[in-house]
Amino acid sequence: MAGRVSWGLADQAVSSLTNFAVGSYVARSLGATAFGIFGLAMVTYSVSLNVSRGLATDPLMVRFSGVSTQLWRRAVARSGGTALAAGAAAGAVCLVIGAFLHGSLAHAFICLGIMLPALLMQDSWRFAFFAAGAGRKAFANDLVWGIMLIPAMVLADRFGTISSFVLAWGASAAIAAAFGCIQTGIFPRVAATRDWLREQRELAPRYLLENVSNSGAYQLRMYGLGGIAGLAAVGTVRGAELLLGPFTAVLMGLSLVTVGEASRVLRRAPHKLRQFCFLLGAAQAVAALVWGLALLVLPDRAGWFVLGPVWPLASALIVPATLSIAGASFITGAQVGLRALGAARRSMPTQLLASSFYVVGGLLGAVVAGAAGSAWGAAVATTSGALVWWFQLSRGLKERTMTVRARQSVPPSGPREVEERRA
Repeated sequence: MAGRVSWGLADQAVSSLTNFAVGSYVARSLGATAFGIFGLAMVTYSVSLNVSRGLATDPLMVRFSGVSTQLWRRAVARSGGTALAAGAAAGAVCLVIGAFLHGSLAHAFICLGIMLPALLMQDSWRFAFFAAGAGRKAFANDLVWGIMLIPAMVLADRFGTISSFVLAWGASAAIAAAFGCIQTGIFPRVAATRDWLREQRELAPRYLLENVSNSGAYQLRMYGLGGIAGLAAVGTVRGAELLLGPFTAVLMGLSLVTVGEASRVLRRAPHKLRQFCFLLGAAQAVAALVWGLALLVLPDRAGWFVLGPVWPLASALIVPATLSIAGASFITGAQVGLRALGAARRSMPTQLLASSFYVVGGLLGAVVAGAAGSAWGAAVATTSGALVWWFQLSRGLKERTMTVRARQSVPPSGPREVEERRA
């Protein structure tokens, strides 16, 4: 487990640094308002990413972690095809939205629509590698993306537009997505999308709704904040979140490793699952708090170097942004446990409720005090959501214990059932 988690953390370190570098580069080059537009494009990408994960890669992680190579390859081809199809569909929606917008915002959405298939395909390879326990290959894939970003960002800076940065970001992801095909010798089967969705119909729709409600709540908050307080407020909030970007990326990506590990814990020592989930959430929360404290003493010169003119406004939101990440850390711990239990019927309504808290808290705060109010409202909502998630995990563990005891009280009907119970 230590080896697999270490590769997961290394992969997330590369992903975090990549996202941080892109955001910092854009913020310094374009200023608060333009960075707010770029932030809306990133939020839309996040929603599309969660659609792809819910339909394609979350079921892959739950059902095909640690299986035979032949079964894994077949599942990866169909899952990757589903991710590619989701990217094409989401990209088409972005193109339509861009056609009705004007100026830099329209250009950003059009460029994002072109690049979404490659971006979602690259993400699907990471899930595929971690399902096979090959985290080093996911690390290599993200490393290729990060290396390709360097010349791409330099080239985009010469043009100095939001659309050039979006294209550079997506083009480098396309190279990494193609590299994934070389790593595995597997090509995504888009034609198998319908078969994959039919086979995963018990999990995919619930995970889709769960993931979209999560990212959709963030998108609604950002769109609402832009409408209430202006695009500069969006840039300010995104700047504060960018400072905590390493932990945001870890929270988003640790499921690559931890769902599979929690499934292994459940099979080998089910009584330790609660402890595993709590330690996972607590470790992330402590790390986020330490990072937040370090940011509070960060010299202004360093802050200006990272965010440019966005720094003075974003630095005032470090405390609520840190508390939001700490609360989200505990949510991640409970969410991993429910995924390992396969309790989609519990996790889906819990996510919907927590997302409602987040939207209401973020928008009410924006009405009261703009960007700062939205940040504090989101922090309170995230903490409340964590309590709901842990309540549902406790209920899920009790439900599983009762089910196992009920099955054990019934005598086995034959040798085959005896072996199944032993397994």
